[in-house]
Amino acid sequence: MQPDLSALGEVRVLHADDHLLVLDKPAGLLSVPGRGPENADCLSARVQAVWPDALVVHRLDMATSGLLVMARGIEAQRRLSHAFAQRHTHKRYEAVVWGLLQEPASPASPAPPDWQRIDLPLVVDWLNRPRSIVSHTLGKPSTTLWRVMAHDPASHTTRVDLRPITGRSHQLRVHLQALGHPIVGDNLYAPPEALAASPRLLLHACDLSLPHPASTEVTHWHSAPPF
Repeated sequence: MQPDLSALGEVRVLHADDHLLVLDKPAGLLSVPGRGPENADCLSARVQAVWPDALVVHRLDMATSGLLVMARGIEAQRRLSHAFAQRHTHKRYEAVVWGLLQEPASPASPAPPDWQRIDLPLVVDWLNRPRSIVSHTLGKPSTTLWRVMAHDPASHTTRVDLRPITGRSHQLRVHLQALGHPIVGDNLYAPPEALAASPRLLLHACDLSLPHPASTEVTHWHSAPPF
C-alpha cells in the first residue's frame, strides 16, 4: 500500500526505501522546526507524518532549495551521519550571483582542473545571528570549490557551479559574499539591489552522491534548479 503523501505539500520525494529517503525541499521551508509554534512547519515534520521513523541527517538553509536526505531508523542515521562527517558524500549546488564574476588567471589556492577554490575560515556571528562571518582568528576551516557557468550582462549576474568541501553554516553564501559577488535574493548577505533582483535566494542543491546506508553502494541523485 502506497503511503499518503498529502502531508508533504510541495516537498517532492525522489527516492524512498526502508533505509533512506531522498527529498527535494522547496525554498522557504525550514528543514527542522524553529523556535515558537509559528516555526513548527518544516520538512522533517512533514516527512515524519508519512514515515514516523524518518530521522534528520543534514539540513539546508530555509531559503535554499534542493536535495536533502533523511534516514529511516537509528542505524541508517548513524551510517549516513558518519558518511557526511567523513566526507564520503559529494554535493553540488548552483547559484546566481550578483555581478559578472571572473575566474582569476592563477588561483591563490590549488583546486581540481577548471575549478577555483575559496579557503576562508567561518564562525557564527553571535551578535548578529543567524549570520556567519569570515574570521581568521576564531573561524573554522572552510573550503568551497567554484566555477563560472554563464554570464548574463543583461541582468548583471553570473551563474556559478559550487562544490562545498566543508559544511559550515551559510558557507556558500558567506564565501560568495567575500568574493564580492553575493547570491541574488540573499536577505542576509546581499546589498539592496541584489536582494531586490529575486523574490527568493537563488541557491539550489542540485546533486548529491553518498553510500547507501544498507548496501554501501554509492548512489547519486539530481534535481534541476528551478531558476
